[in-house]
Amino acid sequence: MDYQWYPGHMTRARRQMQEDVRLVDLVIELTDARAPLSGRNPDIDSLAAGKSRILVLNKSDLADPERNKEWTAYFRKNGLVACEVNARSGNGIRQIRPMIAEACREKIERDRSRGIVNRPLRAMIAGIPNVGKSTFINSFAGKASAKTGNKPGVTRGRQWISVERTLQLLDTPGILWPRFDDRQVGIRLAEIGCIRDEILDTQELACELIGWMRTDYPRVLPERYGISQEGTAFEVLGRIAEARKCLKAGGEPDCGKAAALILDEFRSGRLGRMTLEKAPD
Repeated sequence: MDYQWYPGHMTRARRQMQEDVRLVDLVIELTDARAPLSGRNPDIDSLAAGKSRILVLNKSDLADPERNKEWTAYFRKNGLVACEVNARSGNGIRQIRPMIAEACREKIERDRSRGIVNRPLRAMIAGIPNVGKSTFINSFAGKASAKTGNKPGVTRGRQWISVERTLQLLDTPGILWPRFDDRQVGIRLAEIGCIRDEILDTQELACELIGWMRTDYPRVLPERYGISQEGTAFEVLGRIAEARKCLKAGGEPDCGKAAALILDEFRSGRLGRMTLEKAPD
């Protein structure tokens, strides 16, 4: 499966971020807690060089709770201010304000020493498509200020959102990077819905997911679908099709429909809380 794609609007968005990052004091980067490392665009590190940083592991309610802790500890050990959040429910949002104050403490003190009081801090919200940046902003600001959607690439253009009078947030479009050197990174991003399904082979993607679940979460498939997970991943996909009545005319298993089903159930959390990658020791 080829994941090497880079739509033209992402080139423009990257250029815009390069200009806008000069306007902010802080970059708040969101990553999907189900793929915390794969979900980080390496370009953001270079774009945000010299800026205070916070890393938010969003959609933590869909990820393995133990791995959430391990990943948060891993990022903190490597010098990043990191936390887990569920922007949709608001869980974890309250910790962000004190984290911003701490991350920008030197800037605030420098302003005070110059007699500048209550100048709003400016933070850029960055991340790849479909990690929930707009939902995070709405939850954090306490109002539906940013346009949201459940498909990658909804946010367009520059949007500043005021949070009281002390903080301004800059929403940015989600951007990927031109090439995934590690094929598994592309697979993980596709599995969590950060790449549009229209350009993917969903049956192959579902088979990758089945193979991974059999290793990392071996009880999920038998318990959810009441099937044996012996044989090839494609054979398991066929059994899921039969169990869920995804059938073509004549009773043949519709593996395309079953693939869409299992991907949707994984992404929505109906298969349980799972994380696609383990934090390094």
